[in-house]
Amino acid sequence: MEEGSEGKLWNAIKNFFSGGKDTQSIEHLIEEAKDNRVIPKDIASMMSNLLKLREKKVYEVMVPRTDIDCAEEKLDIQEIAKIIIESGHSRIPIYRENKDQMVGIVHAKDLLPILLNEKNTYLKDIMRPLFFVPETKNIKDMLLEFQSKKLHLAIAIDEYGGTSGLITLEDILEEIVGEIEDEYDTPKEEEIQILEDSSCLVSGRTSLEDLKEQLGIELESEFVETIGGYLTEIVGRIPKMGEAIKIGEYNFQIKEADEKHIHSILIYPINKENISIPKAQDEEDISK
Repeated sequence: MEEGSEGKLWNAIKNFFSGGKDTQSIEHLIEEAKDNRVIPKDIASMMSNLLKLREKKVYEVMVPRTDIDCAEEKLDIQEIAKIIIESGHSRIPIYRENKDQMVGIVHAKDLLPILLNEKNTYLKDIMRPLFFVPETKNIKDMLLEFQSKKLHLAIAIDEYGGTSGLITLEDILEEIVGEIEDEYDTPKEEEIQILEDSSCLVSGRTSLEDLKEQLGIELESEFVETIGGYLTEIVGRIPKMGEAIKIGEYNFQIKEADEKHIHSILIYPINKENISIPKAQDEEDISK
């Protein structure tokens, strides 16, 4: 890399975050800097991830509505403290009646003095205002807004004003540096697990793209992005636990599900024998 090109790289990145749009030239500079050992590979990777922020929207990164850890406004301080402890979060949103009516946020540090001193305090006295953003907001803009407003959490809303999900500063940072875990995080299972009998256990949230890339199973839909959503679309309802759906050369057996979501799916070839799985309650034959 030519002398002074390191400064050129940083100027290009600064220009990118100031509204510049020459992403390709920055990618070239990053690759050149990495090849010439001006910057380490891990730093180059983070820089490349930074560039991708412009292409991503909040809904691609957020925690979906159904997975938000939150508390109802009518709960007392002790009950809310218990939810915070169980969730492992330092702050949780508060809703009124349902998750479409988010009314505030409670920080764990605000609860400590009350619990220690056993004061009779109303939730509204410690509840802080929430920050709402459209689910289509650009991630790069979201990061800059978090920084300027000194916030760590926002509620994403859909086009109808309903709660779509929750996004945190940590969610965005993980897009840059990878998964961030602390001592309170429970280990996450891989979305795609290859079992000893060569069958696969996948999360219902596994994207169709990942299914294609990692397992070579190609499924297409104009309306959904996950395997759980795809099976629901195919059957026309939420499949029941134990139900098997034949698609092409594979059986997709629902291992865990509730009335709203498919949590995990066992995938195995139709002609596979001696596989230990629950008997299907129903079986559908779907040809592609």
